[in-house]
Amino acid sequence: MTSVRDWLGFGGQEMTAGHTAHGHGHGGAGGHGHTHGVIDPSLTTSDRGIWAIKWSFVILAITAACQFAVVLISGSVALLADMIHNVGDATTAIPLWFAFILARRKPSTTFTYGLGRVEDLAGILIVLIILFSAIVAGWQAIDRLIHPQTVSHLGWLAAAGLIGFVGNEAVAVFRIRVGRQMNSAALIADGYHARTDGFTSLAVVLGAVGVWFGFPLADPIIGLLITIAIMGIVWQSAKAVITRTLDGVEPGVTAEIRHAAEHVPGIARVTDARARWIGHELHTDVAIAVDEALPLAEAMKIARDLKAELLGHIPALKTANVTFEHSELDKIALPEAAHAGHHHAPDPFLFEGDIAKGALVIVDTPAGERMQLTLDELKPGLDATVVIDRPGGGETLTLDMVTGEPRRYLSSVAPAEPHEFEAVLKLSVGERQEDLAFRMTEPVGHDH
Repeated sequence: MTSVRDWLGFGGQEMTAGHTAHGHGHGGAGGHGHTHGVIDPSLTTSDRGIWAIKWSFVILAITAACQFAVVLISGSVALLADMIHNVGDATTAIPLWFAFILARRKPSTTFTYGLGRVEDLAGILIVLIILFSAIVAGWQAIDRLIHPQTVSHLGWLAAAGLIGFVGNEAVAVFRIRVGRQMNSAALIADGYHARTDGFTSLAVVLGAVGVWFGFPLADPIIGLLITIAIMGIVWQSAKAVITRTLDGVEPGVTAEIRHAAEHVPGIARVTDARARWIGHELHTDVAIAVDEALPLAEAMKIARDLKAELLGHIPALKTANVTFEHSELDKIALPEAAHAGHHHAPDPFLFEGDIAKGALVIVDTPAGERMQLTLDELKPGLDATVVIDRPGGGETLTLDMVTGEPRRYLSSVAPAEPHEFEAVLKLSVGERQEDLAFRMTEPVGHDH
């Protein structure tokens, strides 16, 4: 019984994609699970996952091709529906693969977050492909129920159903084995879904047996049942894709963010936690409350430690923007220029990257509002630019070093109103470059 439960996926021995370096597992956000018909984004974050997806495509494509040959000679709509099912599973890899290639392109002044959203568009395309296949399979099955036709070559038909089972089982064994090797809960779940699909193929064999015993309608009835299963896949996949497109995340993601903060000394509480997928990469914005007496250096260390914990708990995480609760931030020892009396400025963006660390804030100067960058330590040769994403087009602010203050940089012009936007801080020293995404939000109640 243990072996049978393990084969069906109920053995409880699956690896999780959560991080375990701290001696505890975190499957809530690390293991994204799997939605049938849409490959989990976490798989495209590793070459091993992409390799598994490609070989799964090859196996299912060969399986579908063998079944198609039998469809032509037998005229079975049940086998046609199962073949369409397998083709749909196989072809999900194609648009996602092209989307992943586009998503690797570097951000630009127009697409400041890159082209990760192309993967969401690919997901929509996949759902439409599966929906079309379900309509075709359903129409064929209903037509055959209304106008019965003789199904021939029953031996070949049964063999094709078994081929579908063997193909799906091969994919299942392959995905589960690779998933355990790379500690991917998503790929393991995908393998058990492929194993479940094998039973759909066995239904074709059942239809052939029904025809053999003199019940010719068994074939279109089985075809109609498979069509209903495909429509279930369409519904499940559409919900997942639309949720991602609307910046939705799994409920466990924000819970995992708050859990990660519990491991960082100095954080009194998490006041806000937000996350969204951009393609296969997760971006988070976290606001925390800390001791009101902390100097900037210690506050930055807490933010750095939190980012490290988040990266450890959530493998798919790309960026983590850590800000401080507004009431506490006013008391943290930021440079004096950051408290220049700008009554409606958004909270400073505190960052620590590979090139530099410091704070970015909108300040009042004698010349008017300016974007100011204050570095924690001197970085000779540093160039800094802020690229703001606006509905009407991008806005670029070049930050120049203030004469006599080599750790302070100011923009030559004011950022446009409103001061509520998503942007990227671009830093470079020589050939080294780094992009730090952030969001600025104006205080509640401020209107223009």
